[in-house]
Amino acid sequence: MARIAVGGWQHETNTFAIKKAEYQDFERADEWPPLSTGEEMFAATQGVHLPVTGAIEALKSRGHELVPLLWCSATPCSYVTEFAFEKICKQFLELVKQALPLDGIYLDLHGAMVCEHLEDGEGEFLRRLRQVVGDEIPVAVSLDLHANVTPEMVKHATIIDIFRTYPHIDMGATGARVSTLLDEILRNGFQLFSSFRQPEFMIALNFGCTLIEPCQGLYKALPELITNEVKALSFACGFHLSDIYEVGPAVVSYATSQNAADVAAEKLISSITKNREGFGQKIWAQSEGVSEAIRRAQPGHATIVLADTQDNPGGGGSGDTTGLLQELIAQRASNALFGALSDPEVVEQAVQIGIGKKFKTSLGGKSGMPDQSPFHCECEVKGLFDGNFVATGPMYKGASMTLGPCALLEIEGVLVALSSYPVQTADQAIFRHFGIEPSSMAIIGLKSSVHFRNDFTELASDILVVASPGAVYADPSALDYKRKRPSIQFR
Repeated sequence: MARIAVGGWQHETNTFAIKKAEYQDFERADEWPPLSTGEEMFAATQGVHLPVTGAIEALKSRGHELVPLLWCSATPCSYVTEFAFEKICKQFLELVKQALPLDGIYLDLHGAMVCEHLEDGEGEFLRRLRQVVGDEIPVAVSLDLHANVTPEMVKHATIIDIFRTYPHIDMGATGARVSTLLDEILRNGFQLFSSFRQPEFMIALNFGCTLIEPCQGLYKALPELITNEVKALSFACGFHLSDIYEVGPAVVSYATSQNAADVAAEKLISSITKNREGFGQKIWAQSEGVSEAIRRAQPGHATIVLADTQDNPGGGGSGDTTGLLQELIAQRASNALFGALSDPEVVEQAVQIGIGKKFKTSLGGKSGMPDQSPFHCECEVKGLFDGNFVATGPMYKGASMTLGPCALLEIEGVLVALSSYPVQTADQAIFRHFGIEPSSMAIIGLKSSVHFRNDFTELASDILVVASPGAVYADPSALDYKRKRPSIQFR
């Protein structure tokens, strides 16, 4: 039995977004648990679909003594403030010091954290961790499929393993997989050699979806390259919305010889490069997408889903742009639902007005996004809700979601699910909390890029990805990068 510390720290940083991640954003519960330490960390994450829960279960099943450190996350947005990073880092490392001596460490990290003062949040955190624990203790790390993996991360981690699905339905499985490798390292004492490669082209967020080609085939074939000698092999699609030098996809492999690690990495990078031109799909213009949805929507048929991809809070969007909503209203969409739109001021107005009453307001558009302004409209309050419920879909299953006070509005026949906090609408339970059965709607406009496909694909006859205003820019070539390395190109 080994003494193993476990913890996690999650942030996906969209440097083109407006709002920064403050310390209180990590403290607060949203779609994931709040910042928690010690035994409270075990309680907060138990039963929630997270890498750390998969790791905890796997390590406990092997009889190890687990020492809880700290787990926290903040909804994707712009830079993590220097204050937030330094405070959490200090807390984390103090807990590590208190936990010593240790035989191993497991960390649930994202891999795309950018701070006001650091391009590579995880790499710097791991570097500082090594200063505390030294080079001998194995540190196993799980990363998100959208990690911008850096040489610094690879240098300071003993082993890294990465999600293989987007939508992320294997978070717990990834935590279990990498912690099982940690167990194997501790039991057998073998040395691992790593190999790190970076394709020199961007993969935009939507096109890393593993339900479509080429990622579907690439990830399906990946396990075939893992052998007795090759212990782990991973492919991160990267997060193109982080303007840093190391932005973009990466492959990392681990084996019991350098040659085996290099060969496995080269095979995978070759397959990725051969599929370079396949990383694309149709993105509908706003008016065109709504027109097509109305044309396809038929009474008695399945729902048409419009993905408001560029205002996805799961990628750093503010969750408060109203372009797609205004288009649904302008084109007189019937039996249509839109959400979740974030506007705490209008929620408060709805609470004051009361159910069944109408009021004029300025909706959304308050985040400071360029060229975005509030939508002036008249609403009817159809319902009021506390914003607290448990998610049921494959990705967020078991998570106690906290959206703050919520209201269901109707604007010229279109229903609007309004929340106080921005949330990626990737779980049908969000709409059910508003008293709406999603399958009863002809058209749903939702704020998500890909994760919604976990829970909405079966009810949808068609899914149209729409480029309405927002900070989660679907086309990397439209962005004004200042820091990316010159060698990485657009698809």
